[in-house]
Amino acid sequence: MKKLVTLSAVIACLVSFAHAHTALMSCMENADGMIGCEAGYSDGSSATGIALKVVQNGKVILESKFDQNSEASFQKPQGEYTVIFDGGDGHALSIPSRSILK
Repeated sequence: MKKLVTLSAVIACLVSFAHAHTALMSCMENADGMIGCEAGYSDGSSATGIALKVVQNGKVILESKFDQNSEASFQKPQGEYTVIFDGGDGHALSIPSRSILK
């Protein structure tokens, strides 16, 4: 019985690791002054409908959602800012403006 309980616990752990996924996001500055971001998860899951926020000086200056292609775009703010992918449940990412590809 003890072996069965141990085996069940090991299987439960392996199943939880098999379903784990990591949030991914990249952002790029376009020539037209727009910032384009793509997001998703390491298991191939879409980011459709997931929140995107732009924060500047501690204040949210833009709230949006990723579209059906897991993409979002916005006009580049002046000064420093941070783009946040808020996938919930431990799946949040942030990219400071200085790290956005040009």
